[in-house]
Amino acid sequence: GIETNLVTDPYSLSLSINSKFSQVVDLSDADLKPESWDSLEKPALAAPEDIVLYELHIRDFSIHDQTVQDGEGGTYKAFSTRDSLGMQHLSALAQAGLTHIHLPPAFDIASINEDKSTWRVLNEAKLASFPPDSEEQSLAVSAVRDTDGFNWGYDPLHFTTPEGSYATDPNGTTRILEFREMVQSLNQSGLRVVMDVVYNHTNASGQSENSVLDRIVPGYYHRLNADGAVETSTCCQNTATEHAMMRKLMVDSVVTWAKDYKVDGFRFDLMGHHMLDDMQAVRAALNALTFEEDGVDGKSIYIYGEGWDFGEVANSGRGKNATQLNIAGTGIGVFNDRLRDAVRGGNPFSDPRDQGFATGLVFTNNSNEKRDANTQQTLLEDYTDWIRLGLAGNLASYELIRADGNTVPGNEIMYGGAPVGYTADPQENIVYVSAHDNQTLFDAIQAKAPAEATITDRVRMNNLALSIVLLSQGVPFFHAGDDILRSKSFNPNSYNSGDWYNKLDWTYESNNWGVGL
Repeated sequence: GIETNLVTDPYSLSLSINSKFSQVVDLSDADLKPESWDSLEKPALAAPEDIVLYELHIRDFSIHDQTVQDGEGGTYKAFSTRDSLGMQHLSALAQAGLTHIHLPPAFDIASINEDKSTWRVLNEAKLASFPPDSEEQSLAVSAVRDTDGFNWGYDPLHFTTPEGSYATDPNGTTRILEFREMVQSLNQSGLRVVMDVVYNHTNASGQSENSVLDRIVPGYYHRLNADGAVETSTCCQNTATEHAMMRKLMVDSVVTWAKDYKVDGFRFDLMGHHMLDDMQAVRAALNALTFEEDGVDGKSIYIYGEGWDFGEVANSGRGKNATQLNIAGTGIGVFNDRLRDAVRGGNPFSDPRDQGFATGLVFTNNSNEKRDANTQQTLLEDYTDWIRLGLAGNLASYELIRADGNTVPGNEIMYGGAPVGYTADPQENIVYVSAHDNQTLFDAIQAKAPAEATITDRVRMNNLALSIVLLSQGVPFFHAGDDILRSKSFNPNSYNSGDWYNKLDWTYESNNWGVGL
């Protein structure tokens, strides 16, 4: 059979509402630039190890902030209201040492209808009237799922156009101007900007309406299995950046965000699904950007990502991939799950009551934990050393004296059969105890702390966990709201759970705990 496709441009720089048509624009046009855009000065940054990251969803930031301008809640534009409660909070963090705001996906995504007139909105006053252990709130949120304005957005449609639902007008170039205004305002507040980018998969393939690449060159841009079907180990349609033109699309897209939007860093989703050569090509392209020629200092742009090793690329099955154990010496950061698990206790897939260093293991056990030789061993021989090594940059070569008196390098201490230490430079060590995935830090503490622990004890646990992150050698990473005991009412995967469970309250009157099961 013969298929005739009318397809948008994968290299689109502007789009009509809901991405129906590509639009031809000149990003250097003065009408698309905020005043003084070309002379924008970046906050000082001496070295990558000086970076402190704060992961903040664009909609979460302002959708409940009554101090932003009418019609601007949940948009790029809200960051331009410098005297809002949210911006005052970020400015205070900047003065305390925060350097970068990490924005979850802000490129064009498939999961949100950009026509805001179609959005279904919950009656939050009614939801607030239900008891904290009610299921009514969850049922109400589920009823409007996919028809409201919320999603984390890890489902790319066009990689190099700002998402229209975050613009005050989703049709055309408003999104370009307002994204730039957001970057400018944050920079002027002392904060650089990181974009969360998702080049490892697309929303769809084949002849789907949301398939762009596969309807232009079928079977090329996606990674296929032995039967010729698209691999989906990332939960979506995996791309093949080991193919020259998919790698080129990724590199060109990153360079556009860096040059034309002055983005200061990139966090790569499921970076382990890219080949190490792909990531080094991105690094080289950014290094080539100079202030004199391109208006930005590319060498100051930081790259980091998720170095998990799974799926068809596991153990370098499709070539040497950009995982934790392959990253040493590149200067690219990867998330350190070793320290995370040791501080919190357990792991994202174990019993949520499992305790760790900061949540009371051995010293204040909950009813689920036993104070015995096994928990003593876990704390002394595993968790403590995972933390000590993380504090020292998680360096493969750093030597520790272990509980048995032996001195061993970091890459000979084990974490589930893999080395704990794997970096060659602290800038490759992304230190964290919470992120958008899984329960917030406070929610984890609520489950792990013994029932008799007071709120004062729980706050101390929270602060101890954050202090380990902040004082480690490497790059500290915080989930927005960690500093104000943010809760999602124990929701472990709030990607599509609406504004209700993802609420940030900059008035500090509530942390969103107990808003429905």
